[in-house]
Amino acid sequence: MQRASEVEAHTERFCFLLEAIIGPRLAGSEEELWLTARQAAYANRYRQPAIVQRYNQPTSAILERTMGHRLSKIYTRTGDQGTTGLGDGARVPKTHARIEAYGTVDEANCVLGMVLSVPGLPTDVVEVLTRIQHELFDLGGELAVPGHHIVTDAHVERLEQDLDRFNAPLPPLKEFILPGGGPAASACHLARSTTRRAERRVWALAAQEDIPPQPARYLNRLSDLLFVIARVLARHEHGAEVLWRHVRKDKSG
Repeated sequence: MQRASEVEAHTERFCFLLEAIIGPRLAGSEEELWLTARQAAYANRYRQPAIVQRYNQPTSAILERTMGHRLSKIYTRTGDQGTTGLGDGARVPKTHARIEAYGTVDEANCVLGMVLSVPGLPTDVVEVLTRIQHELFDLGGELAVPGHHIVTDAHVERLEQDLDRFNAPLPPLKEFILPGGGPAASACHLARSTTRRAERRVWALAAQEDIPPQPARYLNRLSDLLFVIARVLARHEHGAEVLWRHVRKDKSG
């Protein structure tokens, strides 16, 4: 059970992201009402009186009028000139380092969805990867809003705890392992390598702008965790890992 303070912080974060990320992309009274309705509905869900009061509106009628329209409007044509909007409303090239960073985080999250779509996964793996999908969404939101911070040292430490827990029963590695071992293990290796690329993109952004260190640290630990989970899944699916059989040169020759 979450403490009230944690729930309120989570709700505040959600409302901020709605305002910062979705808000600048919307235009017209209908979309503004949709945004208010989403904020109010989420606040009501967590029964936070202060937040409910701030966003209080008759949400049922607003949702009925606007949600279907908003969800069916997929294209906006606002990016047809090669730019896109950040969460603070600024427009930047689609090749901008910040877009590359949170776009690659999104890719990693998609690959985690591929892992989770494989039936019969261990329960503890499903629980951890599902939590991480939510955290990656938060991380992407942080990268999309310059100056906003969501990922903390506690997030990084929790990944380290997960890593230690999953790694403890595994035998030590004496050789490199090949990506594979089954559908889930293979997808997990793809998630690992995509996450490592996301980390590189974040460091590239850090070389250009002042960003906190936690996002890159989080992605670094996550890629390590996904390597370990891939080992767990390979054993779960096929009982063993595929080791790299590299050719050793004969030193005598």
